[in-house]
Amino acid sequence: MTEYDAEFEVGSDPDEDPDFGPHGIARIDQAVASGTFTLDGQTFDVENNIWVVGDDAECVVIDAPHDVDEILEVVAGRRVIAILCTHGHDDHVRYAPELGLATDARVLLHPDDLPVWRLTHRAPPAGSLHDHQVIPIADVDLRVIHTPGHTPGSVCFYAEEFPDYPAGVIFTGDTLFNGGPGATGRSFSDHDQILESIRSRLLTLPDETVVKTGHGPDTTIGAERNNI
Repeated sequence: MTEYDAEFEVGSDPDEDPDFGPHGIARIDQAVASGTFTLDGQTFDVENNIWVVGDDAECVVIDAPHDVDEILEVVAGRRVIAILCTHGHDDHVRYAPELGLATDARVLLHPDDLPVWRLTHRAPPAGSLHDHQVIPIADVDLRVIHTPGHTPGSVCFYAEEFPDYPAGVIFTGDTLFNGGPGATGRSFSDHDQILESIRSRLLTLPDETVVKTGHGPDTTIGAERNNI
């Protein structure tokens, strides 16, 4: 068994995990960071969304793109409970270990994306994410939805109930964008699989569910039905 194989459970039982539990009213804070994405010998300029979910005291960070200081500005002094990786591409995880050290937070990734992670980092992340896992933060629950296709271990984080989002909100990383599915055609990706993931795991959500993506503007599940 490797260090990473020993699964690190987060949020499975809030009563037994002092790091998690209900506190204040949850909100979503955002910034945009600029940098590069490299894969298969090619490098592209990209802009990534930084998503921070929590209350006034603590939060989780979804992905860690490009610049730790920019992320910490969004965190704004709150306690970071965990860094949740939607997938292992370098523009989403390049600064995850550094951010983890800066905030004393655990970096979590779906184990199917460990080969992608290792293109950027030697040491494994602190623990894993798994399908249906529930991560409580503030007064909401984020549920992990495994959506392979963009990469084998791509996941989304879904809150069925969230303040100011009556139909819920989902953070889709690079699985679903405003305009359709995430990119495939590079190493570790599968076009048919991403379509199946979106159809079976995301399009089953209410049409009014707000989609917050890894790059670019928000959309809704209903707006993307005709783009799949």
